[in-house]
Amino acid sequence: MKSKNTVVEQSKVELAELGKIESRTQFGGYALTVEKITFAYINDNVLYLRACEAIQHYNATRKLDPLIYRKRGVPVQLNYFKVDTQLWQDREQLLRLSAGSLAAAKQEIEDRLVSMRIKDLANLSLRIEMMLHHVGINSVRLLIDTGSRQTWLRLYEVNNNIGFKTLLALEGAITGHHQAALSPAVRAELRAWYENTLRLRYAAERRH
Repeated sequence: MKSKNTVVEQSKVELAELGKIESRTQFGGYALTVEKITFAYINDNVLYLRACEAIQHYNATRKLDPLIYRKRGVPVQLNYFKVDTQLWQDREQLLRLSAGSLAAAKQEIEDRLVSMRIKDLANLSLRIEMMLHHVGINSVRLLIDTGSRQTWLRLYEVNNNIGFKTLLALEGAITGHHQAALSPAVRAELRAWYENTLRLRYAAERRH
């Protein structure tokens, strides 16, 4: 079993005020996320923070080294900056810059959602987009906020031919996965909800 990375663990402790920090392996290092939003990267046991306005101002007085990634032997500068020993020792400054990195990453995602169309999401099509517009869901942000189950219920109200596959497609679109890549646990939970929902509807229809 692979041992824990000490820089990952140190980062989780020092930056805990940002929220629950999770890590995942990426490009031979580790990406650090809060609510699945990547704000930092660990490469060769060094922490790098995503570029943001706070880091830009900090760099005006004290330069931080950028992350250099080699792609096929060619050095490429990434928009992440090194947390050196001095910055590790200044916890207040480190937290401020990290919070700025997280906020910038969140804003970039929000901006992307504004410009993205529903049909561009995984599993969805122009036909689904038009159906969603018909039930009042006309943006990616609104789709995410509504959630797969409530969205499916709205669609079912106007077209009771939609089934479980549509529910899976919506869940995958919202979470950024192809529906076939949804975990067995998520699929089982959605299946139980779907079957219970139909059972309750059929029972209500028989009473009337």
